[in-house]
Amino acid sequence: MVDLAVEAPRLRPLMFSISYRMLGSVSEAEDVVQAGLLRMHERVLGGEDIERPDAFASTVATRLSIDVLRSARRTREVYVGPWLPEPLLADNADPAHRIEHDETLSMGVLTMLERLGPVERAVFVLHEALGYDYGEIGEIVDREPAACRQVMHRARQRLAAGGARFEVDASEATRLASEFLAALREGDVDGIVRLLAPDVVLTADGGGRAPAIQHPMSGDVAVARFLVGLMRRGDALGVEAEETVANGERTLLFRGRDGAVLSVLTLHVDGGSVRSLTNQLNPDKLGHLGPVGDLFALLRDGAAGVSGSAD
Repeated sequence: MVDLAVEAPRLRPLMFSISYRMLGSVSEAEDVVQAGLLRMHERVLGGEDIERPDAFASTVATRLSIDVLRSARRTREVYVGPWLPEPLLADNADPAHRIEHDETLSMGVLTMLERLGPVERAVFVLHEALGYDYGEIGEIVDREPAACRQVMHRARQRLAAGGARFEVDASEATRLASEFLAALREGDVDGIVRLLAPDVVLTADGGGRAPAIQHPMSGDVAVARFLVGLMRRGDALGVEAEETVANGERTLLFRGRDGAVLSVLTLHVDGGSVRSLTNQLNPDKLGHLGPVGDLFALLRDGAAGVSGSAD
């Protein structure tokens, strides 16, 4: 008989690995893990002998994630502005969140997974991230192995068409991120432009809960000038930027004077330049990182301070 008190700490990272990749949400993935462990507990209490805890955990996490995606479809269709995943920092203190950081965990791939249906996502995650064969995947998603192989082929085609990349030079990404932050702090527009691809795209997710551009911005000069303008405004408000890693990619974490998290800007590097940037500002998607600041209030107070000094 499986002892959940012993197995749970080992199974949590496995279940979280699946559900986070499928959902792009730390909070929703945590809910799936809790619900999945509860189901296992109920089965054990009912006298069922779970011979393969890993297989059971993978199956329940996948199926619950599919249910969440189907029920959340309408919510994401009416989402305010672009939708981006919740960032997962490499130094996250929760043991359940310490999962292998590979290409399938990158912001670019997680965002592209939004183009796939629930079952397509499940097949992709189970095959690419966990290395399950199509027979195992078929048992989990209730499909024939041949059908899962076809689903995987279509998923990879759709992701490739959307520009998802699967290989990144870590040392190159680290160098570019450090140079990018230095240029940003110096307000060096030309320096930033040299690091950006000409057709670079900046996407921000405020979800209507934080000030953010409503549509992606493109072009190296436009993006560089915009970011430098934001940095100058942030400097006046006591905002600090620190370099870190989120989802296996170099990232800038912005905090207010009180240390509260304000945004997470991730750099997506390819071919020696920053090809795109994603900025997560939605406070509902940053709560797992610690105290979250109120950007609207910060900007309002800053404007009031400027007005007061002018008087």
